[in-house]
Amino acid sequence: MATERLRAIVEHADTGSTTDEGRRRAVRLVAVHPLRAADTLQLAAALIWSEEQPHGAAFVCLDSRLRDPAQREGFEIKP
Repeated sequence: MATERLRAIVEHADTGSTTDEGRRRAVRLVAVHPLRAADTLQLAAALIWSEEQPHGAAFVCLDSRLRDPAQREGFEIKP
């Protein structure tokens, strides 16, 4: 059952790879927020996805080390 749910999630997920644009954003984020490398890339990807307009966009995260910087960047944190 869990495998089927995971397969369904992966089939409908948007994926991407780190780009020069993502790396530039990550460098800025690390300078501004106390983030770990993977968290920095995740937040950079979210900013690219939102076209640098995160206000009103949902950011789903349970990790407070990532939630706080995402909120400061303008995302609406869920849950």
